[in-house]
Amino acid sequence: MPKNFVEELRWRGMLQDIMPGTEELLEKELVTGYVGFDPTADSLHAGNLIPIMMLKHLQRAGHRPIALVGGATGMVGDPSGKSDERNLLDEETLAKNIAGVKSVLERFLDFNDSETGAVMVNNYDWMKNFSFIEFIRDVGKHLTINYMSAKDSVKKRIETGISFTEFSYQLLQGYDFLHLYREFGCKLQMGGSDQWGNITTGTELVRRIDAGEGFAFTCPLMTKADGSKFGKTAGGAVWLDADKTSPYAFYQFWFNATDDDAPKYIRTFTLLDKEEIEAIEAKHAEAPHLRVLQKRLAAEVTLMVHNQEALDSALRTTEILFNKKSTLDDLKKLSNQEILEGFAGVPQAKIAKADVVAGLSIIDALAGKSGFLSSNGEAKRELKGNSISVNKAKVNAEYVITADDLINDSVVILGKGKKNNYILIVE
Repeated sequence: MPKNFVEELRWRGMLQDIMPGTEELLEKELVTGYVGFDPTADSLHAGNLIPIMMLKHLQRAGHRPIALVGGATGMVGDPSGKSDERNLLDEETLAKNIAGVKSVLERFLDFNDSETGAVMVNNYDWMKNFSFIEFIRDVGKHLTINYMSAKDSVKKRIETGISFTEFSYQLLQGYDFLHLYREFGCKLQMGGSDQWGNITTGTELVRRIDAGEGFAFTCPLMTKADGSKFGKTAGGAVWLDADKTSPYAFYQFWFNATDDDAPKYIRTFTLLDKEEIEAIEAKHAEAPHLRVLQKRLAAEVTLMVHNQEALDSALRTTEILFNKKSTLDDLKKLSNQEILEGFAGVPQAKIAKADVVAGLSIIDALAGKSGFLSSNGEAKRELKGNSISVNKAKVNAEYVITADDLINDSVVILGKGKKNNYILIVE
């Protein structure tokens, strides 16, 4: 049984501004609605999961989702939320990015021939043959400069300087809504709250040019409790493509959510129902240190974005690398890729296999051969303080690394204290 779409988003905290009549429209008929995606990269990132989930909920509620990729608008640049003009993309880069975006969206939406089957469109397809004169004559004349300048996204930039190119962005996005209204009977546009001005320009064009009625609502922008940007880590953006962000790193991003952020994330980024989420939160409250909420959140999102195999690998890597009781035999259950993903950003050094086969002293491994520690003296001090480990097992100054210590015949994990690790790549 299809769900009440607006009510579903409301309890999940995914509804901010909504145009009058939108909820009533969605209750009385099958509605086609769309969200636009900016093709600035050949994948989508964690921040894009919000509009993706909006489309997914729309389809689950028995409506038809359209994912619009801005091949044309991507050449112009949206001024919303930006203080500087963006670099414009060429056609070849855009084509590559659009293909990457589609490959991600196909994991979430059901693209089929039914009346609720998802559709993907590229606004370059209908904008490429528009002449400048035709556009300003047929579209531009319907909106005043006063109307366009009153939008927050424009008003903020006028003070510091905005080009005509970016100023015209809302006209292009508005025309997208009009085109989809004509071609697909699309009556609804959704987006982040920073898009409200652009979205309402679309409803205005539908009304003024075709005497039709368009509807809209926005979702709050996701922010982290500490004020830092959502979807970013020290290593950069958290991507939805395994080649850009490994499933292990992706799992860790969600697992490391704070207790303040996790309740918001589990409502926005999973399909768990309200009762189950509240039950998980109650269990988490009994023993927050066990991170029940974060574990479930990370598992659900990793499974949805990747697959069961990727989730199993992330869980296995997490369990073995962070379990103090893990042994060399446990570490050998991991592939080299899983180990290197688990220790992404950790210092690495290459060692000749002949040195290990002959027997490599732990002091040479830490200082002389690798440079992990500054000197033999430092290595000896750390060993004397019982802070050095080989493959998670404490060792002393007499320890010699041999072929028996190799994981998958090519890796050795060195540790100093609780937080410092080093990887020896044996070739």
